This record gives sequence, structure tokens and C-alpha cells, in this order.
Amino acid sequence: MNLLTVSGSPHVYTDSSVRRIMWGVVISLIPAMLVSFWYFGLGAIVITLTAVVFCVLFEFLIQKYILKEQPTIMDGSAVITGVLLAFNVPSSLPVWQMIIGCLVAIGIAKMSYGGLGKNPFNPALVGRVFLLISFPVDMTSWPLPISNRLVLTDAVTGPTTLGIVKEGIANGETVSQLYSKLPDYTQMFMGNIGGSLGEVSAIALIIGGMYMLYKKIITWHIPVSYLLSVFIFTGALYLINPEIYIDPLFHLLAGGLMLGAIYMATDMVTSPMTYMGMLVFGLGCGVLTVLIRVFGAYPEGVSFAILIMNACVPLINRGFKPKRFGEVIKNG
Repeated sequence: MNLLTVSGSPHVYTDSSVRRIMWGVVISLIPAMLVSFWYFGLGAIVITLTAVVFCVLFEFLIQKYILKEQPTIMDGSAVITGVLLAFNVPSSLPVWQMIIGCLVAIGIAKMSYGGLGKNPFNPALVGRVFLLISFPVDMTSWPLPISNRLVLTDAVTGPTTLGIVKEGIANGETVSQLYSKLPDYTQMFMGNIGGSLGEVSAIALIIGGMYMLYKKIITWHIPVSYLLSVFIFTGALYLINPEIYIDPLFHLLAGGLMLGAIYMATDMVTSPMTYMGMLVFGLGCGVLTVLIRVFGAYPEGVSFAILIMNACVPLINRGFKPKRFGEVIKNG
């Protein structure tokens, strides 16, 4: 008697593969990586290499000796987790803390659920939030660019653009007064500002995003709905009171919004399956990001917003299921 064997989803045939997609993402990250090396020098190189090596190593060890599976480290997913985790931390972060973050990202956020395709939360963001909660001082000490190219530790640090605004508003300063302390938008667009490795250059991230769109690794739905919702929400606040709420262009270029919208929120494992679900997901990420940035205790809200929406993905998928093949639609 022949038994019908049905493999796991997806069942759509294309010429793509997990390896091809993952290494395509790695290629798209190269512009932002090179910009981080240029502005933050040796510290950025050491942090990035440490993150990649230990993410790959931890995935190999867990698969081979704990899960007793054939290691799949060559598919590129662990490399992406390492690069994105490095992009979410300052270049001055101690190496031993970076290693702990890698263990959390791979061991807890990814492999404890069974590996690639089964994790409900973005591993790099889980590692980043763990480091932020565990080592808040080191995770919020932001080396300034250019002058620290040859520095590994004890670099000259300063607040991020979002930190300047958050602290200034809390101290009673107006947005007009704060503009003199902030870099201009050209500097923010090119990356000559302090912050995490991967969040400083909007143009480098946009180039990477355009490459992924061209290669059909991602679609426009999540990045556009995410960025557009942030723009509209912060624009409304700015119109209400421009001396308390800074303009929407600042929010688009500041912090990790571009990095989150283009790379973190579009993670195909932890984002919705349908286009309508993606739009809802991006909208939720944008609203939560603004709420945390403007009204929360942290100056940045991208990581928390995406992780919260990751938890909502099963519900979103359930609410926006595609029509089943062969389903008869009744009229009336």
C-alpha cells in the first residue's frame, strides 16, 4: 500500500533556495558594513567578526552535539544573525558581552525552537534586547565616528540623536533649541553620527534594501508601511506642537528605523505570509516605534516594536489567510 507523504511548507516551486536567499541578504548588508568600518574602524571590524564567528560556532555546536542534526551553517542564516546583531550594538561593546549576545541570539532565540524557520522572534533583536537589559551602560555608550577609527576601547563617546532629543525635551528645552545640538540631515543620511554600527547610514541601508527588492528577497509592503506609518504619526505630532515633537524626517533618519524596517521587520520567518498581513505588521511596528520613542522611557523603540509585532504574527496570519486553492466562494 503506497502512502502519500506531504513535506512541510512552502510548496511553491521557484528557483530560489534558503542558501541563495540568505547569502543575498549578506551581500545586501555589505554597503552598511563598509560604512560602519569607515566611521568606527577597528572596533567595528572586531565586533562584526566576533559576532559572525560565534553565531556560526554556536549554531554548529548546538546542531551537532545537542540536537544531533546535520549542521546547516553554510546556509548563511547564522552569518546574517551575526552581522545584524553587530549592527545593533556600539563598536565599543566588550567582546565577551558580544559573545554572550551571540549565545542568546542563536541558542535561545533560534535553536531552542528548532532552528531556522521555527523561531517566532528575530534572533538578532532578542540578542540585542538581552544585551541592552543586562549591560545598559556599555550598550548605551556610543563612540563618535571618524576620530575613533584606530580605537578599540575607551573611545570618545556621545549621545545619539534620539538621546539628545529625549533628554532635551525632558529637561524643558524646545525642539528649536535642540537643533543646534543635532547633526544636519546630510550627516544623518550619510552616516557621520554616533550610534550602533548598522544604524548610522541611511543611504547604505537603502542601497541594500533596493538590492533585496531587485532580487525579490523581500517585498515593499513591510518597509513602506513601517516607514510611512512613522512618517504620518510623527508628522501629526509635529503639526500639533513643533516645539515638543520633532519633524518626521528626523525620525526616519535617526536611530535604527531604517535598519529595522529594511532588515529586521522583513525577516521572512518572523513576519506575516500575506501582503495584507505585511501591511498590518508594518503599521503596527511603526505605531509602536513612535509610541516608545515619544512617550516611553527609551529614546529608541524599533527593537521592542518589532519583537512585540513578532508575537502578533500568528494572529495576523490567522486573520489574513489567503483563499484556499479550489475554495468555492458563495454569493449572497
